[in-house]
Amino acid sequence: MNLLIGGGDSGKSTLLHAIALLFSPTNSAQVFETDYYNRSLEPGFSIEAVVSLPTEMELANFQQTLWPWEWNGTDVVLPDPEQEGASSDPVYLMRVRGTPDLELIWEVVQPNMEPVALSTGLRRKIGVVRLANDDRNDRDLRLVTGSALDRLLSKGNLKSRISAKVASVDVSDAFTGDEAKALQDLDKTLRAAGLPHNLDIGLTSSQGLSIGALVGLLADKNGTLLPLASWGAGTRRMAALQVAGAIEASTRLTVIDEIERGLEPYRLRQLLDVLASDDQQCFLTTHSPIVIAAAKAAALWYMNGRGRIGQLHREKVERQQSRDPETFLSRVPIIAEGVTEVGFVRTLLRLVFDGREYIYGIRIADGGGNDAMLGLLEALHAAGISAAGFCDDEGRFSGRWQRLKSSAGAKLFQWPSGCLEENIIAHVPDDKLLSLAFDEDGLGGERLRTLADRLSIQAKEEADILKACGSAAALRTVIVAAATGDRNGAPDERTAKEWGKHSQRWFKSIGGGVELCGKMIDLGLWPKIEPDLLPFINAIRLAVGEETFVPGELSF
Repeated sequence: MNLLIGGGDSGKSTLLHAIALLFSPTNSAQVFETDYYNRSLEPGFSIEAVVSLPTEMELANFQQTLWPWEWNGTDVVLPDPEQEGASSDPVYLMRVRGTPDLELIWEVVQPNMEPVALSTGLRRKIGVVRLANDDRNDRDLRLVTGSALDRLLSKGNLKSRISAKVASVDVSDAFTGDEAKALQDLDKTLRAAGLPHNLDIGLTSSQGLSIGALVGLLADKNGTLLPLASWGAGTRRMAALQVAGAIEASTRLTVIDEIERGLEPYRLRQLLDVLASDDQQCFLTTHSPIVIAAAKAAALWYMNGRGRIGQLHREKVERQQSRDPETFLSRVPIIAEGVTEVGFVRTLLRLVFDGREYIYGIRIADGGGNDAMLGLLEALHAAGISAAGFCDDEGRFSGRWQRLKSSAGAKLFQWPSGCLEENIIAHVPDDKLLSLAFDEDGLGGERLRTLADRLSIQAKEEADILKACGSAAALRTVIVAAATGDRNGAPDERTAKEWGKHSQRWFKSIGGGVELCGKMIDLGLWPKIEPDLLPFINAIRLAVGEETFVPGELSF
């Protein structure tokens, strides 16, 4: 299963269409000048795929002899002439070319680079089921040449027998007297003109439309047989895949554009389970976080606006895939180190963008810690997703962080030293330090208790805490230690564990990050912190096409 994500009009649907065109079961597929790059017909175009075919395909029964290449894990190579017997990993190079005359030519490229025809018979045996994001998904539910229903039912000359049966229906019995007389008069006129005569009325097919194509699946709906093609979009898609799955085929490709279309979340998960349990290969596009979270078995690919496609490293993204799948669908994903950073950055950017940051496609996601977000950011950048980051500098993996900074620029923010809480608390005026202990509701008993415990005093009143500290510098140090859960100085292991939980009573939550950002503004700290944060804010604004701020212009 291959899951393709990316922004609108980045080319995801085009890629699926290319796969479906290469393995089209008929030669009647059409191309238009808009299918050519920059609408320039002269160079033409070429779609190629390296295909592994099972022995059940019985390639020897086809008229053309197809010689295999070998697959070395990343590319096709010439078979080793010194190797005895069959190729160790045989593959075939297939392509379809669009000519300057708007014609399509299907070929198999032999190892000597000589092309031979890729027959419709072989393409039908490979069998593509394509569910597009428009309303034409009923093709596989009708007896159209090469459709899933055609491959399932057509044994021998079924379509010919159906056409003969339908054509034999006598529709002239429905005529009134006047209608029959009009047909007789027309017959006399044609006879007199020396044209074909002895006329009658019957069902006929025309160029591009056969009677067999009008035959499709019907299903009962409250006692009435209705064409499956008239049911809902999601039901038609599910039914088409079930028809394709009923075919006894050795290979099949499933191509689904916007798999979530028309399906409730539970049916979507059901469909993904079916596709994941199938041995056949499928290519899907999606804009649904439900699909990304549920498709854990899929290879995740990202296509950017320039048509570049990159694979997301599964081990580095799988946690984020389950925890916050919308990360991969946002225009500017910002990976924050932890919950405090998430709350802080959300509040800050909400102010910067006047409460409308969501319309820019900005998503602030929890990266699950410094080390975890490093791997996640590496995977996102390697796949072409221009993600931002907001974290501490913990002094580990400096080379990897530096490479990321070189790629992301100011969008990857790290404090010069220390963590978020330390850098905010460092600028709080001495006489306002204890105000940090009180939340928006004016409650501070739990936070004051953490300070008293670290100072080894029973009372938790502000005066007692100030007296035990002896100076503003000492008070600032103990507040930072409590807010970060610092265990240094604990007299024993049990106390150390308790001290480690102190951070949860301060700012170690999303709400705590929101509160910390609010205190930064209420206490007038922004001018002192602006030199650190303004380049990051401006980088995010540039990424969404907004103007940047000059120093001193942004105020809260």
